[in-house]
Amino acid sequence: ARHSGPPDGGWGWMIIAGCFLVTICTRAVTRCISIFFVEFQAYFGQDYARTAWIHSIVDCATMLCAPLGSLISNHVSCQVGIMLGGLLSSTGLILSSFATSLEHLYLSLGVLTGLGFALCYSPAIAMVGKYFNKRKALAYGIAMSGSGIGTFILAPVVQLLIEQFSWRGALLILGGFVLNLCVCGALMRPISLKEDCKTAPEFLEQNYVPETEKQDLKRMCTCSPLIKLWPHECLCCCSWKEYDFLLMPGFMVLAVSILFMAYGCSPLFVYLVPYALSVGVSHHQAAFLMSILGVIDIIGNITFGWLTDRRCLKKHRYFCYLFAVGMDGLCCLFLPVLQSFPLLVPFSFTFGYFDGAYVTLIPVMTADVVGTSLLSSALGVVYFLHAIPYLVSPPVAGWLVDTTGSYTASFLLCGFSMIFSSALLCFARLAKKIKRTHLTSLTGNTALKRHVWTNGAIAYSVTAELDQRDVEVLAVDTNSYSNR
Repeated sequence: ARHSGPPDGGWGWMIIAGCFLVTICTRAVTRCISIFFVEFQAYFGQDYARTAWIHSIVDCATMLCAPLGSLISNHVSCQVGIMLGGLLSSTGLILSSFATSLEHLYLSLGVLTGLGFALCYSPAIAMVGKYFNKRKALAYGIAMSGSGIGTFILAPVVQLLIEQFSWRGALLILGGFVLNLCVCGALMRPISLKEDCKTAPEFLEQNYVPETEKQDLKRMCTCSPLIKLWPHECLCCCSWKEYDFLLMPGFMVLAVSILFMAYGCSPLFVYLVPYALSVGVSHHQAAFLMSILGVIDIIGNITFGWLTDRRCLKKHRYFCYLFAVGMDGLCCLFLPVLQSFPLLVPFSFTFGYFDGAYVTLIPVMTADVVGTSLLSSALGVVYFLHAIPYLVSPPVAGWLVDTTGSYTASFLLCGFSMIFSSALLCFARLAKKIKRTHLTSLTGNTALKRHVWTNGAIAYSVTAELDQRDVEVLAVDTNSYSNR
């Protein structure tokens, strides 16, 4: 059935449950790969930089292929895309358990598993946005808290699996675990919204299609998901319409800020455990730090989502997002001076909370910029923008550790990158506000007024700077003309 708007409930709660499981099986598993870091480094005898490429490629492939996940979701089925992603990621983890070199892990654990995660992640998140509007931030908070809950549970479990079955056995078990993505895909029942059905016909009103072809395309471009019935021209037009948000100034600023934010947040999840071990923290305590980070991430997801849905903060989501990103940047700047377990615990609390906060608001802000009908495509691009920073930042951080013999430079670079991301959004919003204030004052000073009169069947509209005398003269002329 076609809905006039998001139902904000009903089957939407099952969509949240499915997205919750997707974030556990994708983002939480990706974070827990950092627990294998020391094992891989010791087994293959490689340095920090080369070993860090494994985590980088997983994250990069997940985000780089996010538009592919959106494409399959839009033109085939969200259910098919997520199930296919579950099979690919499970295969990658199982093949990784038989790895004989780092290059093998680059392909299996990095490329294949990352591709599978990509087909699941952005479509599942976009589905939540289609089912919820009034409680969108809270819905995303609950759905994306799976990343924190999964990290909290999986971090000590993975450490235990490594001790009991070695890293090969642990990867094999994780491969079976992520097959649950196929169950998640089955929950993603599609929904048809009226605004989705306007996309193709509205696009045809633009001047992208020759006038002689518009009537035929309007007749053939229906809301049917059977794309094979559409003509090639209609498919091309509608495909372009799905990505015309790329030219929006607001989206451009958000995209640039996300590049710096993604660069700053990725190395922390790779190097928190190795850094803790380097300052004398035990293996179990280091894994516990990841668990703390994960469970506080949950609190950040849900509480920040709930708070930003309140009437007093709903219109300030933009500043809530940049505040959360800036706080995570400050946490990274202070991390090099925290060299004991009692000091690292508060860090995990603070960083985890604000990480969960801004992660929840990314899809909400994207929806506010581009709208619900384009959310799936926009999220594909947003997560695609994470790819390059996720790919290069852990190896760059590893190279700095190998070169300087310290984690200080790596963490400082991460912190300043996130603070710059927050500052960029702040300056963009202030510039927009100043421009709007200037235009408002300019309009008020010139007393800009609009006058409309009718000449027969044609309506004329003229905007000019008129004083009161001009208005009276115009009124007299109009009355005399109508009396004739």
